[in-house]
Formats: sequence, C-alpha cells, structure tokens
Amino acid sequence: MPSPSAEAVPAEAPQRVEITGERVGSDLRERRESTVAKTVVGREEIERFGDATLGELLKRLPGVTVDGAPGRGGNPRLRGLGNGYTQILLDGEAVPRGFEIDSLAPEQVERIEILRAPTAETGARAIAGTLNIVTRESFRKRLNDLRLSLGLEDGLLSPGLSWTRNGSADALSYTLTLGAARTRSDTQSVRSVSDGGGALLRREASDSRSERQRLSLNGRLQWRLGEGESFTLTPFALYAEGDSRRHVGVFDLADPAYVRSDGSGRTRFSLTRLSAQRNQRLDDGTRLEWRASLGRWQYDDDGLRFERDAAGRALRTRDDQATTTDHSWSASVKASTLLAESHSGVAGLELEGSRREEARVNLLNGAALFPDFGNSLQARSQRVAVYAQDEWEINRHWAAHAGLRWEAIETRGAGLDDAQRNRSAVWSPLLHAVWKPDPKKRDQLRLSLTRSYRALTLGSLIGRPVPSTDNSPTSPDRAGNPALRPELATGLDLTFERYLGGGGVLSAGVFHREISELVRNETRLETLPGAGARWVNRPRNVGDATVQGLELEAKFALREFMAQAPALDLRGNVSFFRSRVHDVPGPDNRVDQQPGMTANLGADWKLRSVPLTLGANFNWTPGYVTRLSATEFARQGRKPVFDAYALWNFNPNLALRLSATNLTTPDYLRGSGVEAAGVSEFSQTVTRSDVDWLLRLEMKL
Repeated sequence: MPSPSAEAVPAEAPQRVEITGERVGSDLRERRESTVAKTVVGREEIERFGDATLGELLKRLPGVTVDGAPGRGGNPRLRGLGNGYTQILLDGEAVPRGFEIDSLAPEQVERIEILRAPTAETGARAIAGTLNIVTRESFRKRLNDLRLSLGLEDGLLSPGLSWTRNGSADALSYTLTLGAARTRSDTQSVRSVSDGGGALLRREASDSRSERQRLSLNGRLQWRLGEGESFTLTPFALYAEGDSRRHVGVFDLADPAYVRSDGSGRTRFSLTRLSAQRNQRLDDGTRLEWRASLGRWQYDDDGLRFERDAAGRALRTRDDQATTTDHSWSASVKASTLLAESHSGVAGLELEGSRREEARVNLLNGAALFPDFGNSLQARSQRVAVYAQDEWEINRHWAAHAGLRWEAIETRGAGLDDAQRNRSAVWSPLLHAVWKPDPKKRDQLRLSLTRSYRALTLGSLIGRPVPSTDNSPTSPDRAGNPALRPELATGLDLTFERYLGGGGVLSAGVFHREISELVRNETRLETLPGAGARWVNRPRNVGDATVQGLELEAKFALREFMAQAPALDLRGNVSFFRSRVHDVPGPDNRVDQQPGMTANLGADWKLRSVPLTLGANFNWTPGYVTRLSATEFARQGRKPVFDAYALWNFNPNLALRLSATNLTTPDYLRGSGVEAAGVSEFSQTVTRSDVDWLLRLEMKL
C-alpha cells in the first residue's frame, strides 16, 4: 500500500517543509515516475485556499466532484462516481466505515494521491479510481505551526484552531497535529410534492440551524532501528458533536396530518485508530513491511419532533434514537525485492475484520412505531486478500507493471430476519505500461488494462428496514438485500502527458469501463411484518452498464510562454463523462447519478511590489437527470462555485490569509420521482446557499 518509505524520510522531509519549489518538484516527480496514471497534490495546493473542509479542496482536482451542497464539501467522487466506485484510503488503508471525509481537516493532510486505475498493491475495489489521503509526516526539523481562523457564513461566526509540532529526539522523529473547530450554519429549504399531472400536493418550508464542534488529534512517531529499518506508530482520534433545530411549515392541499413541526436533534461521532508499521530489510535485500491496526467508531443520533395543528397544539410526538458502533482490525505483510536486473517484485497478504452493532428506537407518542422491525442489529465482516505484482523496466523507452490480486469478503448479520450471510470472491488481473518516445524529453503515454469491482457494504446487505418519518414513494423506508452480488468491471485507461520545463504539465486521457451485475437502488411497494404495505427502497442487481470519459488538464506558469509576463500560475481541467445502464430505458439512464461533465479554471498571481498573492477558481458541474429504473428518476441541479483568496506574507514565519468560498451562492436543487403501483409522485427540494468567509493567521514558531 502506498505510504512514505522509511528511507525517504530523512533525506527529503526537511526540504519539503521549508522549500516550496522542491516540494512541488517532488510531487511532480512522483507523478512522472509512476507507471500508473497518478496525480499527487502536496501541501502548497492543499493550503492554497484555506479550505475549511477537505471536500471543498478536492472538488478543484481533475475529474473530482463532491455530492454536497455548494460551499459545504461532501463525499468525493472520482469521474463522477462515488458510493463504493471510488476507493478512499487513509495512509494506504481503507477508511473506517461511517467515516466522513469532511471530518478530516486539511491541516492534518500531508498530500493526496489520486490513482486513475487500480493496482494489485493498492486494491481492486476502485472502478472509478483510488483516493489516498496521507496524513502529516514526521520530520527531523523542529517546527511549531499554529493557525487561528475565524469563519463567517450568513452572519454566523465559526472559530477554528490548528497546531502542528514536528520534532526529534535521538532515533525518534515525530509530528503531532491538534485541531479544533466550531461551525454554525443556517439553512432554508423548500420541498414540493406534486402528482403525475403537475398538480401540487404538498409544500414544506423548513428553517434549520445547526452548530457543530470538532476536536481531532493525529500523529506519526517513527523510530529508526538501523539501515533501512524503522518502526512507526500512527494514532488518530476524532470527536465531533452537533446540535440542530428545525422548524417546518406544511402547506397541504388535501387534509394535512399536521401543519407545523418543531424538531431538535443531537449527533455524536467518535473515532479512534492506532496503526503500527515495521519496516525490515533482510540480508538478501528483500524489504518487509508489517502493518497492524485497531479501530473503533461510534455514531449516536437522537431526534425529537413535535407535529402541531394550526393552533400550535401537539398532535403527535416522534422520538427517534439510533446508535451504531463499529470495531475493526487489520493486519498485512508486504515483501519487496529485486527479481532480476530490471524486475522489482511485490507480494502481500491482507487480513481485515469488523464487528458492527446497531440499536434503533422509533417511538410515536411514547409507543414503539414498528415493534416487529426489531431494535438491534449485529453484523460481522471478514476480508482476506493476496496479491503479487512485477514492475519491469524493459528499456529506456518502456516500463510495465503486471499484477494479480485475489480478494474475498464474507458478511454475516442478524436482525429482523434469520441470520443472513453473503460471501464474494474476485480475481483481478491488472496490467499497466508507460512509453517514453524520447527519454530525454518530457512526453509519455500510459496504458492500463484492469479488472476491478465494487464491494458490498454492510448496510446494503442487511435486510432490516429503516423506517422513514413520512412513508411515500419519494420518502421510502430503506433496507438492504442479502442476495446482492458485487459489481465487476473491465477497464481501459489511456493517458498522454507532457511535462513542461517550469514544473507545468499538460495531460489528456480517456477511460472505458464495462460493468456487470450493476447494483441500483429501487423503490417498490412491499408488505412488511407488522407494518403492512409500505414503500421500501432496496439495492438490486439490474444488469450491465458502460462508463467512459475524456479528461483534460493543464497547469503551468504564464512565464513559460511569455518571458515578461507577470508571475501568474494558470490551471484548468475539464472532464466529460458518459454512461449507460443497458437494462434501464433511456434517456438519462446513467450510472450512479454521474454528471455529464465537470470543469475547473483557476489562477494564482504573486505580486512583485508587495508580499501579496491573489488567487481564484471557478468550478462548474451542470445539472442532470438520472433514470434509476423504468419507474424512478432523480434530478440534480447545476453547481457553479467561485472561490477566491488573498495571502499576505509578513515574513517567512507569519502570514494572513483571507478566503471566500461559494461567491456565486447558487440555490441547491435536488429532486426525485416515482411512477409505480398506480401512484405518481414527484418531489423537489431547493436549498439556499451562502458565501463562506474565512480569515486565518498562520504562524511558524
């Protein structure tokens, strides 16, 4: 799995902290020397806009979209595909289930690696690609990095603090990062429900105010044990809690069940993880990497809602409580050795297990809403994988990378039904090649032929329904399907890159995926024990699909083409996506609500006369409709997002940064529709968005 090697830390780490040019050069060199199409984002780009969330940073990267509202981050999606199509790693290991990427502050991240195609070493659960987030590394140079920030959104202040300390003592080098933040937001949205003829059935106007606190601590402690040998501990802890209040006014043309609701909620999330890594060099030159980790996370969600009549009298009281706890462990060993003069071999074994427990209580006026659904769930998951790969430097023009990976996952669960079991195993052959027409020049062509798959989650397999508050075709219960089969994909990636003299790059690539056993969520009317007929949304295997696209990227300094030009760095990327689910009627029968395109255009200008840097970026994702089945569709509005920043450097150790996110403030539109069982219902929600201002003082002590 990708991780900083023990040998690389002593030589390069101090330079990467202090010398921006060499740090950027190291990121570009890693991208250039990779056989697989790869993008490396270092500290300079991570820090540029002073983003409050990692999702806001990721949306500017080539081919990356996020599923949240404008200016609010969200889960990342490579090539427009998320929900298991994108493999997300934290320090080379799969992120814990339930982990939200935005709970990790950008200050905790050293670099971000994006692999466009899977490899035997990084894993094949990556139909769209792999996103590896590497946390801050340990350096020999002593440094205290303190950042104080104050955010402003719609008149609400959000303070934040981040402190990073690097140091060393004898054979130990370490880095510790502590982060604390409080965010406040006020959200207004309108939800409209209409019938098949367009007649309005129901309208809800809601006003929500939330406050969230986050405290995080992560570190890396590395002991050098000799030439090429080290031992590393990586602790990670996170605690977040939030409180919210929501008021909803209901305008129902029929006889409404209630006309107003007042609700409050409280959520708590805690995550702890400890990883250990031992790097060992044998007498024959073989390098061994041993890894082990233990983790636990818990999520509590409590909500209370009062439904009232026109006079304000309480008609009904809904009390919903849910607690989910997950314990996980993993262990792996990887061996790397020279097989021949031009061959490097890697082989490894991975083991992973988790135990998940859920407890849920849904009360209506103090009585259990659905007693036959049960209020507890237990599930276990085990994964084993073995792999081998060979990296072959054929000659000065050609290099190849071939691998084979076998992976099996077994899930057992118990809840509403009898014990449920699902087992799947996948063989993944993988082949990558890079061609350099002239080794002295900077052009290269990469080709990848791969087989990957989309793993099934515990939530998608366990059949116990989670009831919705207002059961309807557009607000159904949600449940899993223990008979699901994993999606399999055969892929082709072709990428051309030209590296410019001043650290710039031009890139063009195409990709194609043939997917079988596609999983799609469908809503149907079902009869549930003790609940009667209810609308239920479940995942099902629906057939085959095709995904393809074109990705373009340009990044360079204007002075590379105009010697007397200002110190202006330009960057832009655009990606076009096309997908089709064969067994779902068109048009718009796309995969996983994939947009038709996404684009970014940005610039940074370093002024000569004053120590000021200005920058801006425009991100565009058009709106689209997804045909989910013959009877269902989903709608997503366009997302134009304009960000800007100004950075004033008082001296090398003190800077002030002002940034603004979502200056365009578009309304965020989402919708869905169902035409089934003689019922036609369409729902649309429009949410207002605001500018998020952030002022941050950055100090190196």
